Order: sequence, then C-alpha cells, then structure tokens
Amino acid sequence: MLNDRVKGEMEKENRRVVLVTGASSGIGLACATHLAGRGFRVYGTSRRAAAGSPGNVTMLTADVTDDRSVEQAIATVLDREGRLDIVVNNAGMGIAGPVESTSIEQAKGQFEVNFFGAFRVCRAVLPAMRRQRSGYIINIGSIGGLLAIPYQSMYSASKFALEGLSEALRMEVRPFGIRVVIIEPGDHKTALTENRQFTEISIATDAYSPSFEAALLKTAHDEQSGPGPEQIARLLYRIVNQRHPRLRYTIGPIPQRAAVWLKRLTPYSILEYTMRTYYGLGD
Repeated sequence: MLNDRVKGEMEKENRRVVLVTGASSGIGLACATHLAGRGFRVYGTSRRAAAGSPGNVTMLTADVTDDRSVEQAIATVLDREGRLDIVVNNAGMGIAGPVESTSIEQAKGQFEVNFFGAFRVCRAVLPAMRRQRSGYIINIGSIGGLLAIPYQSMYSASKFALEGLSEALRMEVRPFGIRVVIIEPGDHKTALTENRQFTEISIATDAYSPSFEAALLKTAHDEQSGPGPEQIARLLYRIVNQRHPRLRYTIGPIPQRAAVWLKRLTPYSILEYTMRTYYGLGD
C-alpha cells in the first residue's frame, strides 16, 4: 500500500489544471478524458458549443483562429482555477490536393488552424505559466511534419512550421520552468479522414488525378487501419509526469516511424523513392 506522503504527492499532481484544444473528438477527446479520469482538472475547447461534458471534462467554446476567442477561453480557466499547468495544442485540420490547385486562401486557412492556432494559445498562456514558473506546453504535431506527404503539402508545411516553433519556444521558456514538447503521431483512426477538405479543383485536374487518387486512397486506408488515439493519450500522461521530458516523441505504426529514421540516416533519394512507391505515384 502507498504511504500517506506518496498518496499526498499523487493527489497534488492530479489536481493540475489542463486545457486541451480541439477536444470534441479524436486525439483531443482521448487526451482530455484520459487525464480527467486520473484526477486532473481538464478543460477542453471546441469551435461549437458542446452538447455535454464528456468524462468530467469541462468544455468551452473557442476558435483557435480568433485571438479574442482564445484569450477569453484562457481567461475563463484562469479565473476559475487560478492557474494553468498543462496546455495541449491539438486543434487541427487537413486539406488535400496538388500544390498547383491550392489557393492562397486555402493555404492560409490551413496555417491559421494548425500553426497560428497553436501560436495564439502559446502566447495567451505564457504570462500565467511564467508567473507560476512552471507548466507544460504539448504541441500535437505529426510524422507528416517530419516527412512531407504527397498531395497534403499545406498540412505537412503547417506541421513542419510547428516543429520549428516548438524547438525555439522550448529554449526560450526553459529558464521559467516551462517544458515544451511536440508529439508526432503517425496515422491513427480519427475523424480527420472524413473531415479532410480538398482544394477547389484538385479532383478535376486531369494531369494529377491518377496519382492524387492513389495517394489519397493509401492515406485514408492507413488512417482508418491505424490504432486508436488512446495510445497518444497514454503517452501524454507519461510525458506530463516527467520532470524533464525530451522535445520529440514519435508514435504510431512502426513503418512510419522507421521512415523518419530513414530520412535521418540515408540519402534523401532513397526516402523519396520509398515514399513515391508507397503512395503509388509511379516514376
């Protein structure tokens, strides 16, 4: 049996206050409910008002593409709890299609959610975390932010940008006791597949259609055949219980994680050939 001191320490840890963006489904929902089930005080956000509060998660309405909306959500948590210990930047979306048929507006929209959304949240929470001299900022990246995915250029680009933000931010805030981590999932079974948006004329662009359709079918198959997001939630729990977590944690199917090492250890031409073959792009 645990002695009283250990029990007290565990109870103190589990009273930490957490905010998870994009918590209405998928990875965000799994992370929010997993931490709430272990005693953390968890707030989740979604763009639209939630029908209820799943698994002891208090849901807030917030749009990560809107400065004021983000600031109001953070202020609400701080007013209620007086502190904010863990922030999980999970809100995200994906668009697919050839670069040639991607409009500037669509590209900006992708970055507004996946990159600037996380950036807004970081800016809003840092003053409170600096005052506390503690905190965890967990950014949900992607293996697609380490390896470019054909016909998902803007999604990959936004996640590549999140890698750079996380690296720089980690060095800047370490003196304040704030830990920055990026989790890089491979394909998992979530609503991302059915919610994926498409560039305006990508389906009608005959020059790209055969390879685009092949790549899209492979992507959808891998996503829906992948593990559920619960393993990401368990990883998150382990990370926030480490005093000095490392910067990057890659998780997902073994072949995808192996491809990350292939890029690091071999000439890029080998990885490019492997990726083109894997996604059925031909010569």
